Amino acid sequence: MIKYAIIFAVISLIAGALGFTGVAAGSAGIAKILFGLFLILAVIFIVLAALGVGAAKKIMK
Repeated sequence: MIKYAIIFAVISLIAGALGFTGVAAGSAGIAKILFGLFLILAVIFIVLAALGVGAAKKIMK
């Protein structure tokens, strides 16, 4: 997901440099959404790992 956010950010920078402001704004918006979604999921998985939820807990039983 972070990979696609970086790709859209690069597309936005290139489109902005070439003067395609509509494409730049659209791809920047998509990059922001993907990056925000990545951060939310990363925090959720870090909290779950800290609580011991998942495969490691099942193996320990």
